Amino acid sequence: MTHPLDRYLATRMRRGGVRHTGRVRERVVVHQRKKQQVSRRTSQVVGAVGFVIAALLPVALWHRAIAVIASDFRLELEYLVTGWTAYTLIGLGLLFAIPVVVSTGRSPTDRLYPRSRQAYAGWAVTFYLLGFALASQIAPLAEPFVSR
Repeated sequence: MTHPLDRYLATRMRRGGVRHTGRVRERVVVHQRKKQQVSRRTSQVVGAVGFVIAALLPVALWHRAIAVIASDFRLELEYLVTGWTAYTLIGLGLLFAIPVVVSTGRSPTDRLYPRSRQAYAGWAVTFYLLGFALASQIAPLAEPFVSR
C-alpha cells in the first residue's frame, strides 16, 4: 500500500513541481501564476491610485482647516507644532509610501525593490494614521474661524 504523500509527490513529479533525488524529495518552486495573483501592471495601477487617493483625502476633508491655519502663518514654534504637526505626519507617511508604491509588482531582485520594503510600509501607515487622527481632532477646533 502506498502512502498518500507518495501519490501526491508522484503526481507533482509528473507535472514538474517536485524533483526526486535519491531518497530525498525536494520541492521545486514552480513559477505558475495562481488565480489569486494579479498582473504586475494591475498591482502598479492599484498602488498608484491608492497613493493618489491617500494624498488627496486630507485635502478634501480638511481644506477649510488647512486654509485657516495657513492664513495665519508665522514662524513660531508653538504655531508650527500645533497647527502643522498633523499634516506633516501625513506628508511623512506619504513620503515613506513612495518606495513601496514604486516597488509594487516588482520582483524582490529588481533594483527598484527596497530591501526594507516592509519597514517603509510600516512607517508609512503609522505616520499617515497618526497624522489622520490628529488632523481629525484639529479640524473641529479650526471650524469656528472659518468665514462662511
